[in-house]
Amino acid sequence: MTETIYDALRESHETQRSLCRKLLRSKAGDPRRAELFRELRIELASHAAAEERFLYAPILMDDAGLDVSRHALHEHHQLDELVEKLQDGEPGDRGWMATAKALSHKVHHHLREEEKKFFQVSGKILGTREKASAAKKYRKDYARMQKVLREG
Repeated sequence: MTETIYDALRESHETQRSLCRKLLRSKAGDPRRAELFRELRIELASHAAAEERFLYAPILMDDAGLDVSRHALHEHHQLDELVEKLQDGEPGDRGWMATAKALSHKVHHHLREEEKKFFQVSGKILGTREKASAAKKYRKDYARMQKVLREG
């Protein structure tokens, strides 16, 4: 069976959930905490960029997808702000971990909502070929963004 955009997105969603869990389980002073945050930051940014380009944008162009797309974009912005706050802090700080918990909560909320609502609405808008084509474009851009962010 041909891969759809939803298959590709769910794979990244699972990675995001796993990284959030590992980050929250890390202990203060553990040097892995900073690396886990870096991995999560790169994963979130790569995923969001490719998802916005190849799923949100086409759905945004359809009247039926306008509200869910705008809401999803707003949540991506909220995630970006939390990531930025974490980047400005130190992983050993008490407040840093509280922000990391807020980020994890927001990530889980966004992914759940996207899988339960956005996928259903967008699945009615996109055709079979569009879903397969979007998966290929998403994967290519996601990999490119991962490379760019790891080098930057």
